[in-house]
Amino acid sequence: MGFFDPLGFAEKADEATLKRYREAEVTHGRVSMLAVIGFLVGEKVEGSSFLFDASISGPAISHPGQVPPGWAAIIIAAIGFAELQRAKAGFVDPSETSFDNPGELNADYYPGDIGFDPLGLKPDDAEELDIMITKELQNGRLAMLAAAGFLAQEAVDGKGILEHFSS
Repeated sequence: MGFFDPLGFAEKADEATLKRYREAEVTHGRVSMLAVIGFLVGEKVEGSSFLFDASISGPAISHPGQVPPGWAAIIIAAIGFAELQRAKAGFVDPSETSFDNPGELNADYYPGDIGFDPLGLKPDDAEELDIMITKELQNGRLAMLAAAGFLAQEAVDGKGILEHFSS
């Protein structure tokens, strides 16, 4: 297919800026893939989960407000820890870069490669790695659209995503 940039973001961007764009795209894609799974699983196990005495119910967009107060702090701390590890792996320390170059990536850092591969799925072959990276980007893009669609649908009619399949 070649280089896809219908809005022309890459026309005036240098290599460092493109790397930051890719880092953002990979990160948002990964979060979206988890969000889509969370929507579907959260609604499917409604009323039968061991978590929170199975008291969380309704559309997935209403679930965060139903989580007991102490848990919100734990979730935020876990997200903060994960983001800190990502920042340490990929970004130059802010004290070591100029004020007009925020979010500078380390020179030897490949966007999205935070060194976390507990199952050993990352291929050693460069060609296979490129294929896997492309698949992750494509699945992430699809998940971003799916998550946005799920949010919009639940906000419009107040029904869970799985309810639409059963009605």
